[in-house]
Amino acid sequence: MNPETASEKEFPLAAYKIAWLPGDGVGNDVMEAARLVLDALKLDAEYIHGDIGWEFWRAEGNALPDRTIEMMRGTNAALFGAITSKPVAEAEKELVPELQGKGLVYFSPIVRLRQEFNLHTNLRPCKAYPGNPLNYREGIDLVVFRENTEGLYSGIEAHPVPDALFDQLMAVAPKAKRFADVPRDDMAVTVRLVTRKGCESIVRRAFEYAEAHGRKSVTLVEKPNVLRQTGGLFTRTARKVAEEYPGIPLWETNIDAMCMWLVKNPQDYDILVAGNMFGDIISDLAAQLVGGLGFAASGNIGDGFAVFEPTHGSAPKYAGQYKVNPMAMLLSVKMMLDFLGERDMAARLEQAIAAVIAEGEARTYDMGGTSTTLEVAEEVARKL
Repeated sequence: MNPETASEKEFPLAAYKIAWLPGDGVGNDVMEAARLVLDALKLDAEYIHGDIGWEFWRAEGNALPDRTIEMMRGTNAALFGAITSKPVAEAEKELVPELQGKGLVYFSPIVRLRQEFNLHTNLRPCKAYPGNPLNYREGIDLVVFRENTEGLYSGIEAHPVPDALFDQLMAVAPKAKRFADVPRDDMAVTVRLVTRKGCESIVRRAFEYAEAHGRKSVTLVEKPNVLRQTGGLFTRTARKVAEEYPGIPLWETNIDAMCMWLVKNPQDYDILVAGNMFGDIISDLAAQLVGGLGFAASGNIGDGFAVFEPTHGSAPKYAGQYKVNPMAMLLSVKMMLDFLGERDMAARLEQAIAAVIAEGEARTYDMGGTSTTLEVAEEVARKL
């Protein structure tokens, strides 16, 4: 399945139900910008608000309440603004007094969404639009495919490390014995777990996208010379999938070298595919090549449902100031429209975004301008 195409799930009256998840901080600002553009496009949709964010963690001990999950099950897709995340100890301190000391542990809502809805594919287009003064180089047009549910972000962690777990580690990995004298409270463990199915799925989707969009190559970003088991499984699986697409070469590179080559020769690359953490790293690097996080749109895509979001944080100090660049959010809207099958709307929106960037009249502070978040969105809406 093309990762930008919705499933054949039917909804009444050909209207869409969109889960509306502003979140925290500037998430609210950029979602207002998104609504301006969606209204200008006249998308036939119902937008259903969902509770998500730091205030719900503090008050309820759950940043993604179950009621929001249930609401989302009846929608076609979700738009997500931004969310505040803090380390476990800091998060516990911010709980209301009656919830402190009850063993509640903060867990990233976006990670939970990815796992709850099996949003296996993280799609990150990184395109240098002409006229953007923040472009590192003109002509860059990369797409990152990141496996979204496995690897180091799968949530399999422990601190302190239980004796039973450490004994098992020593049984299967003799190198663990050099840590045998370390107090268990002084060590933590995070498991990088990958499956053949997960590796095959993300690589296949990368090749399908390359084939459908006339892309010239797929580059696997891994580290099999050090991460011999997980990286090795990923690499072997990618090679096998690549055999089914003889017209599209599979390139292989290590994560550290990929970072260097993206800075040196970004125009040489086309589709990048990686596991969860490595994909996270290279997608932010690639975003900086085309203007930074203000242009970094993303889709978390599953089989028939997807969540679209800008990848910048909640930037609490800017909340309500309408200062941040809305382009990442608007490009996320474009991705959602593609997913829903509204290809004409998606194309019109991208053309309007490109025109506003090229003209340079409406620019937020990061681009050297003085326009507000909503003024930029209004200019895009006028172009529509």
